[in-house]
Amino acid sequence: MSSAETLNSTTTEHSVETYVDIRDLTVTFTGGRKPVQAVSGVNLKVKRGEVVALIGESGSGKSVTLRSVLRLHNPVRSKIGGQVLVGGEDVVAMSAAKLSSFRGKVASMIFQEPLLALDPVYTVGEQIIEAILRHENISKTEARQRALSLFERVRIPSPERRLDAYPHEMSGGMRQRAMISLALASHPQLLLADEPTTALDATVQIQILLLLRELQRELGLSVIFVTHDIGAAVEVADRIAVMYAGRIVEQGTTRTLLRSPRHPYTRALLKSLAHGSVAKGTRLETIPGSPPDLSNLPAGCSFADRCTLAQDACRVSIPEITEISPDHSARCFRLDQTMAAI
Repeated sequence: MSSAETLNSTTTEHSVETYVDIRDLTVTFTGGRKPVQAVSGVNLKVKRGEVVALIGESGSGKSVTLRSVLRLHNPVRSKIGGQVLVGGEDVVAMSAAKLSSFRGKVASMIFQEPLLALDPVYTVGEQIIEAILRHENISKTEARQRALSLFERVRIPSPERRLDAYPHEMSGGMRQRAMISLALASHPQLLLADEPTTALDATVQIQILLLLRELQRELGLSVIFVTHDIGAAVEVADRIAVMYAGRIVEQGTTRTLLRSPRHPYTRALLKSLAHGSVAKGTRLETIPGSPPDLSNLPAGCSFADRCTLAQDACRVSIPEITEISPDHSARCFRLDQTMAAI
């Protein structure tokens, strides 16, 4: 058994209660010459204490979906449809005042590039303290002590000194740890991670992934983890949802998707990944073509033009989600042709 499978098989069992329930989410950007349908009817559930990874190529709608949970899109240039229920409350219908309280206190986000997410004119400690005071009725001294405790928890060396450092004075790995501290400052129950390791070197990536998994288990957090790196998803996720052209095309437990991927796109992604069974020097398979133009989506399956199994029906209508097993579903007309494991 691989280390990734061991990690997932030993995951602590949590309540089966659904904490996040995304229903028929659509996101359309209207600022350009043509409307861009970035997300088209996404349905996704996340249980309490569960980590769900959203994977797919750039432009598949992963980050757009994630940011919709906090309603971070410009309301003037975007339209959101459907529901995003977090703890039973619909984020899409929240007032501005309710949304302000929701962000940080109930759900918070770790951004891809902390150097851009953190304010360069304030120390990191000041920014974390401000976030704590925004949601907690405590003194500034108590808030600083909590910020220090957070730095210690994420294992930032010399935490007292680092609290008074500016973002540019910290390394990429330290900035990401500080970003995690900021996200956890007000004890949220939902953590949204938008490709948090992309800008880091390989060694630091592993450290951050292990830290996130450790904190998630310790605090019982629900996590939605966005990445284009299948290896990162395998290391941290209990379940994986695969996105393509704004739709979820397959989802299931991490073990199921690794062993029995059924959608042609999922299978193609896994075949393009180097792993232990691939002999050294072997040319990896690639996915021909490019993702479709989201401002001019085809009538049928968006993956049809790149799929080796496509037939006429695939180009005419969009397949519905088919339940393969209680914990595995896929959106494809040719599931009868995708039985063999990778």
